[in-house]
Amino acid sequence: MVKIDNDLLETLKRIHEDFKLIDRKDIVVDNWVRWKCFFGCRAFGKYLNCPPFIFSVEDTKKFLECYEKAIIVHFEVDSDSETPPEDLHKFLVEKAKISCEKMLEFEKKAFYFGYYKAFALYPLSCGYCSVCNAENELKICENREKIRPSVEAVGIDVFQTARNAGYKINVLNTSKAKVALYGILMLE
Repeated sequence: MVKIDNDLLETLKRIHEDFKLIDRKDIVVDNWVRWKCFFGCRAFGKYLNCPPFIFSVEDTKKFLECYEKAIIVHFEVDSDSETPPEDLHKFLVEKAKISCEKMLEFEKKAFYFGYYKAFALYPLSCGYCSVCNAENELKICENREKIRPSVEAVGIDVFQTARNAGYKINVLNTSKAKVALYGILMLE
């Protein structure tokens, strides 16, 4: 049984307050999530931390078996009522860069506290570059030390996982609502 150091949790709260410690078994992984990426997501093939450049659902299940605990981190982004629905994902990716930076900071802090297997999963695509190299012939990330997979990209059902952690999450039906994003830090 992994015990998470209270000093680590206090340090993480100074980076971002809204997170919950969960058991790895509360993370739901399912094939339908990847299907949503392939059929319906405007980011498909445009970011190196998303499909088709990322691991399979089966690989994700094996990866999660390496851990006992995780931290789910909740972020809120003000939506832009001026952004048309077809451009919402791009708008959110640009906003998500801040949450990606915080998730990476969570990972680094956990590592320095002795959790050497700490690994962050980002909410949405990473957004570090204005145009990802996924769209050119190189397909090599210019921010290799920063890139981490998207939670959804690896097949994690964000809705059910967030609900398992006690968060209230629903599908948005208006462009004026705050958008909830979730990152996950795996700990062992």
